[in-house]
Amino acid sequence: MSKKKKQERRTKGSKVNNNQLKDKILQLLNSNSSKAHNTKQVVKRLGFRQKGVNKEIPMMLSSLLKEGKIDLLPNGAYKSNREPITLTGKVDHVSSRFAYIIIDGEQSDVYVKGEDLLYAMNGDKVEIAIHSEEKHGKKPEGRVTKILERSTKEIVGRIEFSPRFAFVIPDNKRIHEDVFINLDNISGAAHNDKVLVTLTRWPGHDKSPEGKVTRVLGKAGENDAEIHSIMAEFDLPFEFPEGVEKEAEQISDVISKEEIKRRRDFRKVTTFTIDPEDAKDFDDAISIEKLKNGNFEIGVHIADVTQYVQYKTRLEKEAFHRATSVYLVDRTIPMLPEKLSNGLCSLRPNEDKLTFAAVFEMDKEGNVKKEWFGRTVIHSDRRFTYEDAQERLETKEGDFAEELNLLNALAYKLRAQKFKNGAIAFETTEVRFKLDEKGKPIAVIPKQRKDAHKLVEDFMLLANRSVATYIFKMETGNKDRNTFVYRTHDLPNPEKIGAFSEFAKRFGHKLSTDEDNVSQSLNSLMDEIEGKPEQNVLQSLAIRSMAKAKYTTEANGHFGLAFSHYTHFTSPIRRYPDMMVHRLLQHYLDGGKSVEKEEYDEKCLHSSEREKRASEAERASIKYKQVEFMKYAEDKPYDGVITGVTEWGIFVEITETKCEGMVRMVELKDDYYEFDEDNYRIIGKRNKKIYTLGDKVVVRVTKTDIDRRTIDLEFTSFDEF
Repeated sequence: MSKKKKQERRTKGSKVNNNQLKDKILQLLNSNSSKAHNTKQVVKRLGFRQKGVNKEIPMMLSSLLKEGKIDLLPNGAYKSNREPITLTGKVDHVSSRFAYIIIDGEQSDVYVKGEDLLYAMNGDKVEIAIHSEEKHGKKPEGRVTKILERSTKEIVGRIEFSPRFAFVIPDNKRIHEDVFINLDNISGAAHNDKVLVTLTRWPGHDKSPEGKVTRVLGKAGENDAEIHSIMAEFDLPFEFPEGVEKEAEQISDVISKEEIKRRRDFRKVTTFTIDPEDAKDFDDAISIEKLKNGNFEIGVHIADVTQYVQYKTRLEKEAFHRATSVYLVDRTIPMLPEKLSNGLCSLRPNEDKLTFAAVFEMDKEGNVKKEWFGRTVIHSDRRFTYEDAQERLETKEGDFAEELNLLNALAYKLRAQKFKNGAIAFETTEVRFKLDEKGKPIAVIPKQRKDAHKLVEDFMLLANRSVATYIFKMETGNKDRNTFVYRTHDLPNPEKIGAFSEFAKRFGHKLSTDEDNVSQSLNSLMDEIEGKPEQNVLQSLAIRSMAKAKYTTEANGHFGLAFSHYTHFTSPIRRYPDMMVHRLLQHYLDGGKSVEKEEYDEKCLHSSEREKRASEAERASIKYKQVEFMKYAEDKPYDGVITGVTEWGIFVEITETKCEGMVRMVELKDDYYEFDEDNYRIIGKRNKKIYTLGDKVVVRVTKTDIDRRTIDLEFTSFDEF
């Protein structure tokens, strides 16, 4: 029995004086101030065993009424007269039994029981009343009083049929009710198809949500059907509107002599691109030229997308709507039509291309002596893959090996300065999949970041930081600075970084939580744990304790990179904010006045939200392929590391495949385990066995569910196989 329940039992079985009894009654009525209780209900809810105490309750109710602390209704019931604490937030329906309401600007989410949700669904915007006297763990408890805005208008899932109706089982794990479908509204769907459903009725008392099938995505379990399901789940577009494609096709691919004259001409300067092997759009190139004074002129040339995508055209509006390209495991959902993304704007080798550049004169130590920003024209000499470039860095041989090694040496200088200034060196392991011709994963391959990747990244960071700093420091003739789009990253939440510091202590590591030292201390910690068993879990927790980067017109700096000013200038083919930055930069270079801030605030918010959606969709597609891969994996024990502990289960990452699954609490048969939230662990009540973050374990796969994208695991040992 929990400590809290033992305390409650002692209270109900011991003598209670009148003041304590009044406090208990008031606490009960205030905990749900909109609900009335008659005397019998108050007696029952308080649950005191002594008849003498229960006889006192009517008298205490009368006393509270006289004191003006409660009201008496015409039907003889009593009700709190205190105004409830109300908040507005978004439903995170993590379980059929409860949800959390995420409150903007609040430190803690609010816990709401399933029966108190008022039939709100995941993502809905709701108004809630707080039960000020009640808490669930550390979180306040409340109830939904009003549904302000429904977010879920379409649902993706698998359709099943009965003789008189059909129903759709949602893919989204946070939607806990099946959707009723009348047989007149199935749109040709067959049993076990993945479908997109538009809701026609919301859930209510004894009523399931109801809808109609608007799109059949394919047979459940097939690659296209599952990827289409993810696209529909995250409201990603399946194609460009016809007018947008038509507008793109009408753009001329001829570069006029007049246009070239308006630009700095870099066509005779050594220039190349470095991209992944499977890349189709090349939106950045680097030029290098040795100057007579011994310095080097390095140009970071970015596809001049805004030259082709004119303001307020259909192309522009669609690019803004999408805001970002989305990279799923087997396809890209581009922000721009192929004519632009893979053609006009792609910096392909041996072609003249229009670009927007940040050009730097640098000495051998990587110090920037001069900088210039403006429109350029280039002619790329070579398209390098990362592997090609890395080979030249390692062997010092091959075409452009001298230039690449010089750039790499300068990149090392830039990187060292960045870390000296306090940038955080997080290196997380990402995976990619080798797929067969049907899209089935046949291998999970960890991505490796070598010097060639870092070289490109360091020069892109230099360009982004320099553009942001240039605009921030630009003279405007008045006290207000020019409105601009920045990429910002706030300081970590003190409470989260404090909790992380306490957890790191359990592994013998110290972390300063002082605002001025936290970045340097984090870097020292990352160095300390490299190669140690706790590396993955501490890196993961450190990232979770960080704030999320976002787009904003406020120049608040970037904590993770240790830059006072930072923006996104280098990827306009795939990010709308970069297009905004290009337009604003040219506007100010031309002497234009500061633009309307409110318009760009809204665009920044939209871009940040779309970025979050894209990231979630990309993770969902990776999770789908991981589940599919483990479905066909050998039935054997796997080494794993505990990556998360919740009240309903333990997350384990399988070391060999980097796939994450869950050992459910209900499947732990050897003991009853209690969840210790503060210490990220569970503890056996009798055997005192502890499972905690970072523990090495051995697991086997017991079940995979592609619909829900889940892997069920159980603890085992190599001796059992």
